[in-house]
Amino acid sequence: MSSQNSYFPAFLSFSNKKILIIGGGKIANDKLSKLLDFTENIKLISKEFTTQIKSKIKQYNLEYEIRDYQKGDILGFDIIIVAVDDIDLQKTIYHESRDTRALINSVDNKEYCDFIFGSYIKKDDLIISISTSGNSPSLAKYLKIFLEKSLPDNILDFLKQLKMLRKSLPKGKERMQLLDKRVKEFFDLVQ
Repeated sequence: MSSQNSYFPAFLSFSNKKILIIGGGKIANDKLSKLLDFTENIKLISKEFTTQIKSKIKQYNLEYEIRDYQKGDILGFDIIIVAVDDIDLQKTIYHESRDTRALINSVDNKEYCDFIFGSYIKKDDLIISISTSGNSPSLAKYLKIFLEKSLPDNILDFLKQLKMLRKSLPKGKERMQLLDKRVKEFFDLVQ
């Protein structure tokens, strides 16, 4: 099996990252909703926005422009989401982005993507990401539901305890072994 068709799983910090969403429909709203779990440094450009997006723009005080995309709009952005059905526009923006360091996602078009949106579970600091490398969003969606139901109810309390314990102990092999032992015991109890 070729690893070149798979996406590398990475958790990116959006601190000081500027995100641009081109599009204002349902798919743009879906991407916006996911991004808002992690940052509010988002700008939107579209001729029209759904009621849901307008509401989020107001709620989060997001920057936006009501107009068509223009060459050069992507400059200065780190992450670009092209949430439009126009394949030619996706292609144009993708090729324009090759002269920048920006990462681009063109919805439903892996050919013009540097990354894809995986399905994920986010509960405070616990984030579980699921991907089929874009091959079956349905499988990722139902696997997410399965995993959410499988998580112990007290997992967040346990994570907070581990976080405090990790901060209170000096770095090193002993800390690593103690934390590993606590996690193993937690899951032995849960089963």
